[in-house]
Amino acid sequence: MTWISKATTIFGLVLLAHACYSAQEYSALQSFRAATTASTLLGSTSGTTVSLPIDIAIETVVAIAVTCLGLVLGTAPLRPIQWHVWAGKIEREGEAGFLDANGAVSKDYIGNPFRALETRPGFVDIRKQREEFSQWVKSDGGAQ
Repeated sequence: MTWISKATTIFGLVLLAHACYSAQEYSALQSFRAATTASTLLGSTSGTTVSLPIDIAIETVVAIAVTCLGLVLGTAPLRPIQWHVWAGKIEREGEAGFLDANGAVSKDYIGNPFRALETRPGFVDIRKQREEFSQWVKSDGGAQ
């Protein structure tokens, strides 16, 4: 994660913590008011419930949006889902295309995916090898 995404995420989490603290304080204040009102009315309780103030609800929604934005900014770019597109990117860009935010090569970078196909031996010409071997034996290479 870059410092911008980390800062955005931390700011969003601080906003969310403040919204939670505000909601808890408001709830505690309302329960205290209800308790004092009930004791002054000599046992008659009112069944009204008070919802959270709109500013706390807006702060909560904004905090969640800012936190999500920070997390999205810090994610690595998505890789292509088609093998030939991904392999083409590896061949064109090499390790430079798979650097993370810290400048290190990604752990799952394997290099050229076609390396096994490019380094495998071709077809073996047995007749040609037999002829080369027989010439080597005739040229006194076999007698030691």
